[in-house]
This record gives sequence, C-alpha cells and structure tokens, in this order.
Amino acid sequence: MSKFSNSVELAKSSLAVLNKDKVLATIPLISSVICGLVFLIFGAGALASTGRARDTATGSTVFTMTPATWAIGIVGLLVVGFIAQFFTAVLIAGANERLEGGSPTIGSAFSKAGTRAGSILGWAVINATIGMILQAIRERAGFLGIMVSWLAGAAWTVVTWLTIPVIIVEGVGPIEAIKRSAHLLKQTWGENVIAQVGLGAVGFVAMLPGLLLGGLLWLVAPVVAIAVFVLWSVVVGTIMSALGAIYRTALYRFAVGLPAGEGFSQDTLANAFRPKSGTGRFN
Repeated sequence: MSKFSNSVELAKSSLAVLNKDKVLATIPLISSVICGLVFLIFGAGALASTGRARDTATGSTVFTMTPATWAIGIVGLLVVGFIAQFFTAVLIAGANERLEGGSPTIGSAFSKAGTRAGSILGWAVINATIGMILQAIRERAGFLGIMVSWLAGAAWTVVTWLTIPVIIVEGVGPIEAIKRSAHLLKQTWGENVIAQVGLGAVGFVAMLPGLLLGGLLWLVAPVVAIAVFVLWSVVVGTIMSALGAIYRTALYRFAVGLPAGEGFSQDTLANAFRPKSGTGRFN
C-alpha cells in the first residue's frame, strides 16, 4: 500500500471514530473562537501601548514599539499558545477515552486535560519559546535564516509530535514528555513522518471543492465566494483537526503497545509507524 493510500485509510479510520463522537469536532472550533478573541484582546492592548509620533516629512502618524508593547505581545502569545495546546490536549483526551472503549463527553475530556494543566502549560511555554527563537532567526539572518528556521521548525514538530499524547496518557512533565516523544519517533524508519504529510495531503484534497466552488462564484458574486470559501475552510479545518488528534492518539497507543481501538487496522497502523528491524514494539 502506498503511503498516501495508507494515510487515506488512517483518515477513514479516524473519521469512523469521529462519527461515534461528533462532539470531538466541536473542540477545535471552540478553540479557534477563543484563541481569536484572546488574540484580538491582546492585539488591541498592544496597539494601545505603542508610542506615537508625527512624521514631519509625510504628516502621518508613526507607531513605535514600547516595553509595554513587547510585554503585552509576549504574554498574549503565551496565553494563546496555552489555550491552543490545552484544547488540543482536550481533543486527545477525548479521543483516547474513545479508543479505550469509553464514551467521551466534553466534560470528561476537559476534566482529563485539566488534571494535566501544569504540564500542558510548561509544554506551551517551551513550544512558544522555540517558536519565538525561530522567528527571530528568520527576521535577522536573511534567506539562510529562513531556510535554517524552517528546517529546525519542521524537525521540532516531528520530534515533539507525540508530546501531548504522552502528557495526557502517561501524566509526565513537559521535558520528560518531549524526551519520550523523541524516543518513540527515533525508533522508526520515518514512515510516521510521511504519514503525517499524507494526512495533510488528504486535508488539501478536501479543500479543493471549496476552492473550485469559490473560484466559480467569484466570477458572479465575489462576496458570496469569500463567504463560501471561509465557511468551507472552517468546516474542513475543524474536521481535519479532530481527525489529526484521533490519528495521533491511535499511533501513540500503537507505538507503546496499547490497543489502537475499534476502527483502526493494525496493519494500516504498522505501515504508518513501523519500528526498525529487530526492535519490535516501542517502549
């Protein structure tokens, strides 16, 4: 089976789980709304804290960053990062409960994630800090910096891909969870990375009808075209976020030797997350 076909099968398996617990699809939507509101609040605060001066040459107002602007921006980034990571943890907690044979609710998923809030906060701070460092490299090192930061960011994403499932299921701290995630991924040939890209490709294919419909409507009603495209993007993004969390949770459970849960083929998972020859199942 090709890697893309394997990813399609994994997406179908994740969708089968989501069909049993459609409430899971509301979690990334709620997360997006809350993150957006928090971003607007901190963005308004950062704008209000900027310095203003009159450009005598053009007569326009020039905004300058102040220490308060930087402080508000950094705190806002950390808050948004924590909210996003917490809701991801909520989604993974719900997915894990379903894969264990339970019947998750919004309350049970939030409750489980809440018990790991300290570790999730620590992980969010570490992840946001790495993001700010990479952004600084991009801004100061030109084209080479862009390439280096892109490669480093991609590597960081791969290495830490199982961090939240580890935190939720094993209850360890953020540093140990990162090490554990790296340990699990280090023992694979890399099919898991290809599978991640494949799931992203599935999402891209799902976006194509919205792009096509939006393009056709743009010729006669641009406003309607934008509305349709935005709505389609929200729906696809919400579903793919939920599928991605279910998929990630199933692979984690498979990697550590736990039952993957109803709906997932062990052969399909083995193709996506195959250990090096002779190592067997990960631990």
